[in-house]
Amino acid sequence: MRYHKLTIVFVLALISHFGHSQVMEVPKWNVEVQENNIVEGDTITVFFEAKIPEDWYMYSSDFDPKLGPMVTEFNFYENEQFERLGNVEAIGQKKKYDELFEGEYTYFTKKAKFKQRFVIHSESPDIKGLVSYQICSDVNGQCIPFESDVAVFNNVLKKPLDTAKSDADASTPMVLEAFDNDFETTETEGQGLSFLLTFFFISFGAGLIALLTPCVFPMIPMTVSYFTKSNTSRKKGIAYAILYGVSIIAIYTIVGTLFSVLFGADFANFLSTHWIPNLFFFAIFIIFALSFFGLFEITLPNKFVNKIDSKSNKSGVLGIFFMAFTLVLVSFSCTGPIAGTILLQAANGDTIQPIVGMLGFSLAFALPFTLFAVFPNWLKSLPKSGGWLDTVKVVLGFIELALALKFFSIVDQVYHWDILNREVYLALWIVIFAFLGFYLLGKITFPHEQKQQKTSVGRIISALLVFSFVVYLIPGLVGAPLKALAGYMPPLSSQSFVMNSPQVTSISNNTMKTAECGVPKYGDLLELPLGIQGYFDYTQALECAKKQDKPLFIDFTGHGCVNCREMEATVWSDPKVLKRLKEDYVVVALYVDEKTELPEKEWYVSAHDERLKKTIGGQNLDFMIQRLNANAQPYYTLVDTNGSLLNAPKGYDLSVQNFVEFLDNGLEEFKIRNTKDVLVNSDSEGVNHNPIIN
Repeated sequence: MRYHKLTIVFVLALISHFGHSQVMEVPKWNVEVQENNIVEGDTITVFFEAKIPEDWYMYSSDFDPKLGPMVTEFNFYENEQFERLGNVEAIGQKKKYDELFEGEYTYFTKKAKFKQRFVIHSESPDIKGLVSYQICSDVNGQCIPFESDVAVFNNVLKKPLDTAKSDADASTPMVLEAFDNDFETTETEGQGLSFLLTFFFISFGAGLIALLTPCVFPMIPMTVSYFTKSNTSRKKGIAYAILYGVSIIAIYTIVGTLFSVLFGADFANFLSTHWIPNLFFFAIFIIFALSFFGLFEITLPNKFVNKIDSKSNKSGVLGIFFMAFTLVLVSFSCTGPIAGTILLQAANGDTIQPIVGMLGFSLAFALPFTLFAVFPNWLKSLPKSGGWLDTVKVVLGFIELALALKFFSIVDQVYHWDILNREVYLALWIVIFAFLGFYLLGKITFPHEQKQQKTSVGRIISALLVFSFVVYLIPGLVGAPLKALAGYMPPLSSQSFVMNSPQVTSISNNTMKTAECGVPKYGDLLELPLGIQGYFDYTQALECAKKQDKPLFIDFTGHGCVNCREMEATVWSDPKVLKRLKEDYVVVALYVDEKTELPEKEWYVSAHDERLKKTIGGQNLDFMIQRLNANAQPYYTLVDTNGSLLNAPKGYDLSVQNFVEFLDNGLEEFKIRNTKDVLVNSDSEGVNHNPIIN
């Protein structure tokens, strides 16, 4: 067992470094000209390549910019020395469907490569440009927009700073004063660890369920009896049983490792997003369900199973290993669909996720064989095999049938078939789980089963839970968000009818006007979610906070920030969070990727990178970097009316309770500071007082 613990520690240590809230270095770009001996009038092909940090990805240039994510854009400073031929072309990009944005985008991992063709009209053409792009991470849930200068000839990355300064009529770069900060920034370290731990325990639970299937459960007493009775000493029997369990864990973990190493995260992403494998998996899950319903049985070739079984007759360690291998193969008809489901769910995650999933599954699967060998008296407490094992199998069949719809839903959304929108999806789930409830009550019987004369207490309780789940699903037909199932449902926007839709009942931010603070600047361009009334300019929002005597909530966000949308849908929408944002704070959303160009008089050159900041997004990002030393989104900051931080800024965190505490702590600190300010002002005016502070 020590070996298993060391394995788990190693796996968790491997991913413990994920996620830090700090300023990330700008990716390096290399420029290469394909042709040699270039003369005036030639056409050249130029390749631009960027190195992407580990565990991050970059959006490409060839998908609809209206989708949401920030597309990579090349802007070349035009002159008479060259002429562009066509647009920039992405090379080697990958595709993925995103449920939050409801569309397919393209992206790069490890390195991004583009090409552009030019006609040369000068012997020494001056070809320079600016690349705007965004990188994101699924590990720490953050996105960062960047801008990089590229120069074609000499392969030197030059900054046209002099031109920028003259254009802006600014000789001195603008320095933005950092927020007064007595707090350590909240790191997002542990998000990856937390998710993998959750996935590990889910897989562990799946392994326990697999033990209750007819292919596995009867094997437990038989196998344990072999170890306790066929060996001359109890000590040797226990050692063999432990080795048997370790072998089961090793076999399943090796499968997860091979899946991870041979195919990698890229292939896993292909499996989880492309229409061909998703339709294939939809069909496979239907077949699994029909098999569990007893229509037919899925088995591996007898010749292969018998060959492995014959090797288990060998004595010693090798024989024990092949005994474990035989169990894995013989039980495949029951465990295959469960283990396969874990691998497919892992396809959306990191390279290490299939390994973690198989480790959790196999650990639960192997434990009884080892524990019952060490404590054989426990076997007496095991329930006898019988019809209840078939019931477990049929229940799993209904679950596989429901999960199959998820794969078809992805294809339906990618190709806009509109066959399986949210209402239809929910209706099918309601029917499937209602049938499961009636089955548990004995109202439905499959051909391979005997009709139950009486319904056991266990089946009644299970039916009550299933019907409760059905009742939970029903409000979704009229637009209830069903947050617990958001990851398995088509997006709410695919639903044709939503009762009390906020689009109808809420006040638009674009037309909002308050008596004290006026119309939000840029309100005609930008918006806040969930009917929150707020601002999009820091200076205006801070003035409003002073007038209303409220703390300021700064939301550093972006149009293309997937995890910003997830935070809004999952955390902000919670009534406890939404109430605090609407009532206790003045909210300002600073979009770091907004491309709207400001009037020339508002341009400035940043002291951070000596670049000219012309756009709303460029200035917001520079504000974030210079004042908070951070550049990743989402990023939430609470400040008082003097521009001092109230607590440590917060990044991506889907815990509602953590976010509520973040807001409450900031508000409490704001009240304490206000009280101190009142006391100081009273003392300076010579007012006698005897305050009592609870």
